[in-house]
Amino acid sequence: MRADAPDLTFLYPGDLATPTGGYIYDRALIAALERAGLRVETRSLGPGYPAPNADVRAKARTTLAALPDGRLTVIDGLACGVMAEELSPHADRLRLVALLHHPLGHESGLEEAAARALIAAERAALAHVRHVVTTSAATARSVRDTLGVAAEAVSVVEPGVEIVASAPAKRPRDGAGPLRLLSVGSLIPRKDHATLLDAVSRLARRDIRLDIAGSADLDPDHAAEIRVLIARLGLEEKVTLHGALPREALDALYRAADLFVLTTLYEGYGMAFVEAMAHGLPVIATGDGAVRDTVPETAGIVLPVGDVAAVADALARFADTPGERLALSRGARAHVARLPGWDTQAARFLTILKGIEQ
Repeated sequence: MRADAPDLTFLYPGDLATPTGGYIYDRALIAALERAGLRVETRSLGPGYPAPNADVRAKARTTLAALPDGRLTVIDGLACGVMAEELSPHADRLRLVALLHHPLGHESGLEEAAARALIAAERAALAHVRHVVTTSAATARSVRDTLGVAAEAVSVVEPGVEIVASAPAKRPRDGAGPLRLLSVGSLIPRKDHATLLDAVSRLARRDIRLDIAGSADLDPDHAAEIRVLIARLGLEEKVTLHGALPREALDALYRAADLFVLTTLYEGYGMAFVEAMAHGLPVIATGDGAVRDTVPETAGIVLPVGDVAAVADALARFADTPGERLALSRGARAHVARLPGWDTQAARFLTILKGIEQ
């Protein structure tokens, strides 16, 4: 092998700059591995996953065939889960590792037949990799129980945390002004913005403003439905859709907010929750998967999925109890301060990779 050859190849679907939690994880992990001294080659497998067309599949076959024997190859799960046919010829030749954020069949809004097909496809694909790294213990359980991967072939590397040093606990602001809510998540069915919007509409007499930051491009039809819902509920003056934001603009929204609210249906981890807690925000959450593991009771509350009344009651309660918000804000900062950073998590990931035999 050439001295300047990559230590590993990282394969991902679409555009690595996509502003979602999975891609943020990928970018941060790659950067941390490079800081640790690894030479990481990154290659896109093309667009359209998890439903790539024939041309994209052909590109994946070409990309895999071009990798030298023995190359350590990490594949993001959004693509890997539907690549059984492409991976099969290389299962013994390459050291294949899947990085799985959550099972594809657990994506919300899928018809039952489509969900079953994705689970079957992912079971077949993961049979060709040597190890699966997941981003939470909850996802690891799904990989073992739903996707049939042996326990010894599954590891967990949760996202690292970047502590926001300048973000103290959120003290209630002095004087009048609206209660500022922030929600961060792409406008896709799984994030269930409808529950949050319905809850906010039940508090019409309260002075509340909701900022929603998240891409509208991943599911334009659903994003259009969200805009229609905002109008139908009469929330145009209370709700602002910001779209995907650059880091500086998103940080400004975190600083301005009093509460973080995300009424998601399911999360493989929930990086936005941790980011909010790092900014000192108390959290109101819903969601299955890893949500209850991610948001501790000292930092917020986790409510049943789709429970509009419970979310509305929590918003009203927190609006009326600034002391409780302050206590949860302090709890959020304390919790995040105990979480590992990206360099620590990259070291864990590297330890796993070193165990993948030639």
